[in-house]
Amino acid sequence: MTLPSDVTETFEGWKTGDATKDAVLADAGQAQTAVTFSVTKGEPESSALSFYQTGSALAGSQDWVKEIVDAGSTYSGSVRYYAPDISVFDAKSAGVSYCADESKAFNKNRKTNKVDKVPVTNDSYVLYSTRLEKNADGVWQTTKLESERGNQKCLP
Repeated sequence: MTLPSDVTETFEGWKTGDATKDAVLADAGQAQTAVTFSVTKGEPESSALSFYQTGSALAGSQDWVKEIVDAGSTYSGSVRYYAPDISVFDAKSAGVSYCADESKAFNKNRKTNKVDKVPVTNDSYVLYSTRLEKNADGVWQTTKLESERGNQKCLP
């Protein structure tokens, strides 16, 4: 997945040194990038989304992407993902929560390329809580995904 040149994502602290945890974190990050990729491509049904997500996470992400695309928007700017907290439940399931700093990310009009720079608020910081399950191909797919804007854990 290649993002447009005006869109960047940074993952801070996403390596633990534990092979299983690092694999879970890598795929959790890719699931997040798949959402950004799908928005920038304007494709709610992108194969990237269904590769890294399934179940209610996939349905929710597809709806989210569709809303943005239907509004004539895409993204511009940078998002920093940080403070990952991982729990490996067993050989095929895990949970990951992490924060996102969206203070330098903005909606962009797909037709005019005008960037809607809004002021930074507590809602610019998001806590994500996810469940991942390892599929038959060894991919840790996000099966459940919840987000909460302005969560105290993620505020600077």
